[in-house]
Amino acid sequence: MDHYYWFALKSVPGVGNVTFRKLLEAFETPERVLKASVNELARVKGISPNLAASIVTHEYRRIADLECEAVARQGVIIVDFLAAEYPKILLQINDPPPYLYVKGKLCGSETSVAIVGSRRASTYGLMTTERLAGELALNNVTVVSGMARGVDTAAHRGALKAEGRSIGVLGCGIDIVYPPENRPLFKEMEEKGALVSEFPMGTTPLAENFPRRNRIISGMSQGVLVVEAVQNSGSLITARYALEQGREIFAIPGNINSSNSRGTNLLIKQGAKLVEEVGDILEELHLPTAPAGQAPAPAFSLTPQEAGIFTLLAESPLHIDDIIVRSELTVPDLSAILLRLELKGAVVQLPGKHFSITK
Repeated sequence: MDHYYWFALKSVPGVGNVTFRKLLEAFETPERVLKASVNELARVKGISPNLAASIVTHEYRRIADLECEAVARQGVIIVDFLAAEYPKILLQINDPPPYLYVKGKLCGSETSVAIVGSRRASTYGLMTTERLAGELALNNVTVVSGMARGVDTAAHRGALKAEGRSIGVLGCGIDIVYPPENRPLFKEMEEKGALVSEFPMGTTPLAENFPRRNRIISGMSQGVLVVEAVQNSGSLITARYALEQGREIFAIPGNINSSNSRGTNLLIKQGAKLVEEVGDILEELHLPTAPAGQAPAPAFSLTPQEAGIFTLLAESPLHIDDIIVRSELTVPDLSAILLRLELKGAVVQLPGKHFSITK
């Protein structure tokens, strides 16, 4: 029942990821949001009278009860965005999920590269994917992909064969195995890495879910490698999200006569880094080209207001005066939040009273 009110608030029509976070910054817990009056809710910036009324009148109990039962029955872990295990890099995107459904283990901070590509990849594409994923894993890089047929499956398998970590981001509920032939891979991912989803339990793999899923694949990664993609494919959608999120984009060059190469070759024309070997990725991301053996940065939890400031600074470093204006906090409150974030290693103060997230 720990996340009963999280499920409840997320079920309110009109409460998306951004609104959810704003409400938590104002009320600190989802339970307080749901028990607030219309007038209290309407005082939050961006909350219309209609939405405030919708929150107050929404009948959430049955939805939240069923979700709690399903989560407990399947042994799913809920990692909310205040938890130490929530990937802090994901907080840097415009609309991070307020919580993730997880099987396996998440780390608050790890170096990750996404590998995406065609579901109908060639033998060349699959072999190249598996080799590069394995080499990334050997260099302490977590491989992120979408558990789909083709390149995604090869990416996960390559990382696991090298005894590395891999994260699978699903376009359905975490209790749904899709595609069904990947059931053994799902089990191995749960044991050696992680499966994650933002979709409620039981959500079927509808086509409209996958573009939303793709923004999390890129959002959890420092860079995205595209291997074989036709034009207008889901892999290119992931690359667009990566560009919007300020991530590095990599592509494998392909045969000019193959339709599967048109997407990757186009990305290279547009400035994506051409990749022939794993060193091309490691160099661009300023990572060592051999296993460093270093422990990941310590994970840290956040309060709702700390998460708000962290997300604000993830966009770009800001002067303290600009943070005050954009956060609408008082100077003493903001100073206390910044100090706590510095002590947690989440934020660093730069010369001239500027602040930035720790890279």
